[in-house]
Amino acid sequence: MAKTRVFSTHPLFDEARVILDGQCDAEYWAKPERPSRDEIVSRIKDKDGLVCLLTDRVNEDLLRAAPKLRIVANVAVGYDNLDIPACTKRGVIATNTPGVLDETTADFAWTLLMAVARRLVEGDTYARNGSWKGWNLDQMCGTDVWGKTLGIVGFGRIGRAVARRATGFKMRILYTATKRATVEIDKELGAEYRDLNALLAESDFVTLHVPLNSETRGLLDAPKFYRMKPTAFVVNTARGPVIDEAALVHALESGKIAGAALDVFEQEPFIHPGLKRANVVMAPHMGSASVETRSKMAAMAALNVVAFFRGQRPPNMLNPEAFKTP
Repeated sequence: MAKTRVFSTHPLFDEARVILDGQCDAEYWAKPERPSRDEIVSRIKDKDGLVCLLTDRVNEDLLRAAPKLRIVANVAVGYDNLDIPACTKRGVIATNTPGVLDETTADFAWTLLMAVARRLVEGDTYARNGSWKGWNLDQMCGTDVWGKTLGIVGFGRIGRAVARRATGFKMRILYTATKRATVEIDKELGAEYRDLNALLAESDFVTLHVPLNSETRGLLDAPKFYRMKPTAFVVNTARGPVIDEAALVHALESGKIAGAALDVFEQEPFIHPGLKRANVVMAPHMGSASVETRSKMAAMAALNVVAFFRGQRPPNMLNPEAFKTP
């Protein structure tokens, strides 16, 4: 019997390819640039499965072009690039890769927080370009992290992982979320619940860990920045559109906040020119970018595909109501 046909919009890592190739007739995008929309449409017309990245938009039009498609495996925990209702309507299973990237992303959020607080990127540039002429008392003075107040917006797996790291710095930990954590979690992490406005007013560092949806788009806007301390920093490793970048730029230029550390941007890969300033640390959406974690993410996506075509329930279904054995 012919193998099911799958297209992957990325070459993936070896572990994922072994998994897919053992069950499927898999075709992989191999060029260094990302495939265009038209290229993806052309490749999936006769495919049973699609492995895609968060930069690949899967909507009604794409699904209509692939009548045989049965599963879309997103190599990401976020899935704002997937039109889940459209997938469900057409009987297409959608999956993601939750859990595997939590600790790595928390590590990177903490990296950004430390870098912007201690002016690491500025110092690196200063040392590399020959400007440094010797030690001085007030040279490159940043901000302490130890003992400060950390405000965590979104208290899911990644938000709580960041909180665990903050305990090592004896920080006061505040959080806000659509659903409060249990008393046990609050006690374990020494975390205190606040509504968003109170959290912004009290925090020295605000770190974002929410999904992108209609409620969180533009969550940090001009009125929200106005509530923050002028000595506070914002860190974003969630999704770019959670922050209104024009409002952020104004807050930075007017001194309403002290700085920002950003791994994601409102219109990636475009970066607002007003963010290219000394008190902003920027990274190209690399929060989960360790070889170990990205390999596990790709393998998880491949396992979702293979499970489905074996007649099993994929482990990470986003629309289980659409599940039917192939």
